[in-house]
Amino acid sequence: MTQTEPGIADQHVELAAQYAPAEVETRRYEQWVSSGHFAADATSDKPPFSIVIPPPNVTGSLHIGHALDHTIQDAIIRRKRMQGYETLWLPGMDHAGIATQNVVERKLATDGLSRHDLGREAFVKKVWEWKAESGGTILGQMRRLGNSVDWDRERFTMDEGLSRAVQTIFKRLYDDGLIYRAERIINWCPRCLTALSDIEVEHSDDDGELVSIRYGEGADAIVVATTRVETMLGDTAVAVHPDDERYRHLVGTDVEVPFTGRRIPIVADEHVDPAFGTGAVKVTPAHDPNDFEIGQRHDLPSMTIMDERGVITAHGPFEGLDRYEARPAIVAALREQGRIVAEKRPYVHAVGHCSRCKTTVEPRLSLQWFVNTGPLAKTAGDAVRDGRVKIEPVELSKRYFAWVDNMHDWCISRQLWWGHRIPVYYGPEGQIVCVGPDDTAPTGEGWVQDEDVLDTWFSSALWPFSTLGWPEATPDLAKFYPTSVLVTGYDILFFWVARMMMFGLYAMEGKQPFDVVALHGMVRDQFGKKMSKSFGNVVDPLDWMDRFGADATRFALTRGSNPGSDVAVSEEWVAGARNFCNKLWNATRFALLNGATVDGDLPPESELSAVDRWILSRLQHTITAVDEQFEAFEFGKACDELYHFAWDDVCDWYVELAKPVLNGSDAAAAARTRRVLGHVLEQLLKLLHPVIPFVTDELWSSLTKGDSVMVSEWPVLDKARIDDRAEEELAALQRVVTEVRRFRSDQGLKPGQRVAAQLDGLGSAGIGAHETLIRSLVRLEQPGTDFTATATLTVSGGVTVALDTRGSIDVAAERARLTKDRAAAEKEAAQCRAKLGNEAFMGKAPADVVAKITERLSTAEADLTRIDTALAALPAA
Repeated sequence: MTQTEPGIADQHVELAAQYAPAEVETRRYEQWVSSGHFAADATSDKPPFSIVIPPPNVTGSLHIGHALDHTIQDAIIRRKRMQGYETLWLPGMDHAGIATQNVVERKLATDGLSRHDLGREAFVKKVWEWKAESGGTILGQMRRLGNSVDWDRERFTMDEGLSRAVQTIFKRLYDDGLIYRAERIINWCPRCLTALSDIEVEHSDDDGELVSIRYGEGADAIVVATTRVETMLGDTAVAVHPDDERYRHLVGTDVEVPFTGRRIPIVADEHVDPAFGTGAVKVTPAHDPNDFEIGQRHDLPSMTIMDERGVITAHGPFEGLDRYEARPAIVAALREQGRIVAEKRPYVHAVGHCSRCKTTVEPRLSLQWFVNTGPLAKTAGDAVRDGRVKIEPVELSKRYFAWVDNMHDWCISRQLWWGHRIPVYYGPEGQIVCVGPDDTAPTGEGWVQDEDVLDTWFSSALWPFSTLGWPEATPDLAKFYPTSVLVTGYDILFFWVARMMMFGLYAMEGKQPFDVVALHGMVRDQFGKKMSKSFGNVVDPLDWMDRFGADATRFALTRGSNPGSDVAVSEEWVAGARNFCNKLWNATRFALLNGATVDGDLPPESELSAVDRWILSRLQHTITAVDEQFEAFEFGKACDELYHFAWDDVCDWYVELAKPVLNGSDAAAAARTRRVLGHVLEQLLKLLHPVIPFVTDELWSSLTKGDSVMVSEWPVLDKARIDDRAEEELAALQRVVTEVRRFRSDQGLKPGQRVAAQLDGLGSAGIGAHETLIRSLVRLEQPGTDFTATATLTVSGGVTVALDTRGSIDVAAERARLTKDRAAAEKEAAQCRAKLGNEAFMGKAPADVVAKITERLSTAEADLTRIDTALAALPAA
C-alpha cells in the first residue's frame, strides 16, 4: 500500500452518494500538478520511458482527434509511470507559421491595416503579443482532459532553445550540401502568398473542364487537351510520345500558339501518355511540375505568365485578368476563332488546395530553398527496414516506404514574416553566407538577410531532440533520447513522422528519434462517416467533458480504438461510459460502507471461499490480458477487457455473491471477503487508471487512504492465484442462476417475489455447497409439504430446477404474451430465410448486408427456442 504523503491525505473526502465529475476533476488535477507527479528526473536510475507530444498549433483548440491522440499517450505514460519507469511526457506547441500569421493579419484588417503598414519587426512583435494573450488555448484544454505532461518542460518551436537548434541544423545541412537554393516549380498559394510543401496541399476531386484546342493550321495542325486553358499563354512546346505514329511526322516542326504570335517546337517525350486526351500535350514549364521536367530535358524556355496572386501578366488581351476570369475568356476567344475541337464538362480531376485557406494551389516557377531529401529519406527507410524503428500496425509500413522511397526534394522556404528566418546573407558582390548560431552575421553596406522564413515542419522535424536540449549535450537528451514511442494519426505518417526520422537520424548520428510509431485512425461518427461541419456531425470533446466528464470521454474514445483503424464514436457511447464510471463509484461506495479493506496480506488460498478464489483468479486473467493488449497498442481491446471484468465479474457477480457473506453470521468469512473485495477493487482501479484517471484516483484514495493511484505500483500477475477449479465451479453456479433469472423474467415474475423450488444435481455439478447462495440470488424458497412442480428447468451440467409457480403467474396472460412474441419471431425468421434463399438477392447483396441478415436469422431462431421453452414450462391451464 502506498504511504500517505503530507498535504495530500489531508484533502481526502468521503465518497458522495453520486459521482459528480465537475467536483472531482479540477481538484484532482491541481493535486497531481502540485505534488510533482508529472515531473521527470533525468538523474534517476529508473529505466527511462519518454514521449514527446505532437505539438498542437498555437492557434488551435482541442478537437476530437486531439482528445483520442492525447488520451492514448496519457494512458501509455501513466501505466509506465506505475510500472516503475522514469517517465517523461513532454508538452509544447508549434508556431504554425501560415495559420498564425493569418490570424494576426485578419485581426489587423479589422483596424484597416496590413502587415506591410507595420513593417516586419513591428508585425512580428504583434504576433508575439497575440501568442501571449490568446495563443495556447489548447494547453488549458489539455488539463481538462487530464494530460499528465511535465509542464516544467513545456516548449515552443519559436523559443530560444529551439530556434538555436533550427539554426544549427540548417547550417550543418547547408555545409553538407543537403540544403540548396534553386528555381523550381513549387506549390504556390495565391491567397497566403507563399510557397507550400507537398504536405501542405490537400487534393480533392473537383469538377473542371477538359478542352481540346487546335494549334496551327491544315496538315501541320495539332490538337492538345488541357484543364488549365489560361496557361497556354506560357506554352513553349507541344509534346507527344516518341512512339505515337499519329504525330511522328510532326516531331521537329513548330506550331503557332494562339493569341501570341509565338511559334513553339513539337518535341517527343516519353512522359506523355498517348491515351490521355488527344495524345498531345501543351508544355508550360513555368506553371506545371511535369512540364518543367520536360522543359529541362529539351532545353525549353520558361515563361511566367501569372503574378503571385494568380493574375495574368502576359501581354495581350487577357492581361490583368484573374486566372479564373481568364479561363472562360480564353475559351470564348478560342471558340470564336474555331479552335475548340472538343469540350468535356464536368471533367472530374484531382485539384490541389492550400490546407490552411482552401485556395486552389497554383504550380509556379520560383526561386526557393530546398532540402535534398534523397540520402536523408534513405536513412529513414533503412531505420524501419532494419528494425530500429517499429511501426504499429506493421501493415502501415508499406505506406511509409511508399513515401520515403519516392520523396521529392522538400521546399522549405516560406514567404512569411512569422517563423524562423532563413540564416543566409547575400553580399553586394553576389556572396552567399550561411550563419550558424555561434557565427557573426556579415554586416556592412549591401549585405542583407534572406527575407523568407522556414517551413513550420522544419522546426517540428527537430521536436524529439530539440525539446530535450539539442544541440547541447544535456542530461535530458542523454536520458530520454531516443524517445520510446510516437503516438499519432496515420494521416501524418508521410508528413511529420518521415521528417522527424530524417532529421533525427541525421542530427543524432544514426540514433532514431523514437523506437515505435504507434498509429491510430481518425475519429468518425457512429455510422463511420467522416466528421465535417458540412455534414453537421462534428463533435466538440469539451462539450462531452462538460456533460459526461473527462473520464467518460476518454473511455469512449479509447474503447473504440484499434491500431491504424478509424474510431467510430457517438454520444450514446459516451453516456454509456459515464454509466460505467458511476458503476465503479457505486461498487466502491458499497465496499467502503461494508468495511472493505486493503490492510494486511490477503488470506491464504486454503482459507478462502470458492467465490473469493474465483474473483482473484479472474483478476489474474484480466491483468495478463490488459498487459498484453497495452504492449500491442490494442487499447480498445484492453478497455473492453476491463469493462467486462469490472461490470460483469466484479459488480454484477462478485458484489452480489459477497452480500450474503458480508451480512451473514460468520464473522471470519465476512472479514476475508472484505479483504478480497478491497484488494480486487484496488487492483481494478489501478488497471483502469491510465484510461480514466480522475474517478479512479478519487476512488483509490478513498479506499486506501493513499496519496494517488498514479504513483502506486502497477498490478503484477500472481500465478498462484489462478484457480481453474474455482472458475469452473463459479461458471456452473452462474449458469444455474442465469437460467433461473431468465425463466423468472420470461414468466413475468417480480424481482422480489419468492418461489418454492427443488434443486437437483447441484452436487454432481460441483456446486452443492452453494445451494443457499443460489437460492438467495434468485429468490427460491425451500419446497414445502404442498410443493407441486409446475415448471422444470434443465441446466447444462445435469442440474434441474423444479418450481412451483402456482399463484405466482397469470398463466393465460403469460401464454398470450409469449404466443404474440413467438409470432413476431417466426415472422422475422421467415423474412430472413426468404432473403437468404433468394438467388437474385444473394447475387447482388454486399457481404455486410448478407452478414446482418444471417445474424438476424440467428437471433430470431434463438428467440423461438427460448419462447418455446418458456411456453412448455407454463403450467397447464
